[in-house]
Amino acid sequence: MKTAIHGYWGRKSLAAILPVLVLWAATRPAQAQRAPQRRQETAAERRARLELRASVERFRGRLEAILAGTAPSVVALNERRQRAGESAPVRPDKGHWAVVIADAATGQTLLAQNSQRYFTPASNTKLFTTALALAKLGPEHRFRTTIETTGSVDRFGRLLGDLVLVARGDPNLSNRKFPFLEKAERDGPPDKVLAVLADQVVARGIHHVEGSLVVNDGYFPPDRYPPGWAIDDMVAGYGAPVSALVVNDNTLAVEVRPGDQENDAAWFAVEPWADFYEFRNLVRTGAQGTRPRVAIAREPGSRMVTLEGTVPLGGSPQQATLAIEEPAEFAAALLKRLLEARGVRVYGRVRADHSPWTGEGASVLAEHTSPPLIEAVRLINKVSQNLHAEVLLRVVGRAETGEGTTEAGLRVARALLAEIGIADEDVVLFDGSGLSRRNLVTPEAVVKLLAWAAKQPWWEAYLATLPVAGVDGTLAERMKAGSPAQRIQGKTGSLGNVNSLSGFATTLSGKRLVFSIFGNHHNLRGPEATAVIDALCEAMVEEIGAPPPEKVKRQRR
Repeated sequence: MKTAIHGYWGRKSLAAILPVLVLWAATRPAQAQRAPQRRQETAAERRARLELRASVERFRGRLEAILAGTAPSVVALNERRQRAGESAPVRPDKGHWAVVIADAATGQTLLAQNSQRYFTPASNTKLFTTALALAKLGPEHRFRTTIETTGSVDRFGRLLGDLVLVARGDPNLSNRKFPFLEKAERDGPPDKVLAVLADQVVARGIHHVEGSLVVNDGYFPPDRYPPGWAIDDMVAGYGAPVSALVVNDNTLAVEVRPGDQENDAAWFAVEPWADFYEFRNLVRTGAQGTRPRVAIAREPGSRMVTLEGTVPLGGSPQQATLAIEEPAEFAAALLKRLLEARGVRVYGRVRADHSPWTGEGASVLAEHTSPPLIEAVRLINKVSQNLHAEVLLRVVGRAETGEGTTEAGLRVARALLAEIGIADEDVVLFDGSGLSRRNLVTPEAVVKLLAWAAKQPWWEAYLATLPVAGVDGTLAERMKAGSPAQRIQGKTGSLGNVNSLSGFATTLSGKRLVFSIFGNHHNLRGPEATAVIDALCEAMVEEIGAPPPEKVKRQRR
């Protein structure tokens, strides 16, 4: 081989070879210019990078101490438990914890502990649902609720036909004030929107309904409870069944007051009242100064509600919420009562219709239009409203696929996550609120979602829907004093043995962070678990991005 090469060059003249050499020499500088040039890191940039890395390591040290139970905040917590006579110490290390922190400006992951493992997200699920709703429906989307008829009104004020309330997924047919300002406020009775619709019917000159009074919630097919909800969720207000018709969050407000003397039956009141449930009151008046204990029981499918327990003599009223198991049927009974109070007599049946409403040949007698969607999202994220999140998921499914089901909404969500670049296996959801115990997400996926949301045109409005530490929503009473106050803005989550907090932080050094913190399978009570998460937030705010502590100079002797 070596001889052949030598022979080849030996047969060529210098004149033949020279043009090739000239062409190679001419093209070489251009090729060198096209090669990517890596900019040299300046001394200042290198110093900043190393200081940031050192600050993250200081945070990691505090994180390990907090989860090991040796941090001052956890030690103090155990001391308080001991003084209260509780021998079992708080042991965060017994649970599973994840902490993921990224630089919000660059997207660089600064710390990732168990970032790709599965955790039950609880209400951090709402971050996915509300971002999905804004992406697919837009912040200005509005819901429309109508009362319609295919009949006619004669000169005597008789409606010759059915009166139909048509629901289309408005989660706020109630008396809430919008916009939300630091806390959820109400104005008037809980059935205020239905009362306004009833007024519009009367204004049409209707005094008699010859047909039936119908509430149609067929905008969604019957799908009241997503997979993974517990049976004891069904009675509580936070587990209200899902329907396209949502009046007063599909709940009743129950207030129990003590009687005039010890052992007297307690007083109770229910709002809104529609003569729909039968109440059996077994609550008695207890001794003055005793602890109140009131329980509400209702068997599935039953309209008998039992109140049990005691309230202390002279004590404050006790409040509870009861989920309405049949929202459309209840709303029909409530609307009948409101119409009758306005002089309208209904002669036909009062019922619900769960089949799709076509509206063919119908005329609109009354109409209510909701505030913009962003206001519904703000309420969901600020107070962690489960039912409203479930409704939004189904509304998205209906808008995108024509099916107002949980699964349709989740299919749309999976497609969006794929566009974002979040692996399908990293987010396994069964509902839109996080009440399902079957939900699983990786903390890394939550950080990716928030980083993506921060690039959307509706981002500023969305960020404003997240609770602010020490100020409002589910963070109003947390981190009120000290460095994290008002520096943390994020979504909370809690179930039995599950706690989470994901969102954004501004450190003392001014660095903007996106983070996700999860605690699963711990035995901490609610305030104890949130104390651990708050301690992690405090350490994150104080340490990350901060300059190194000043070294104590040795004095010369």
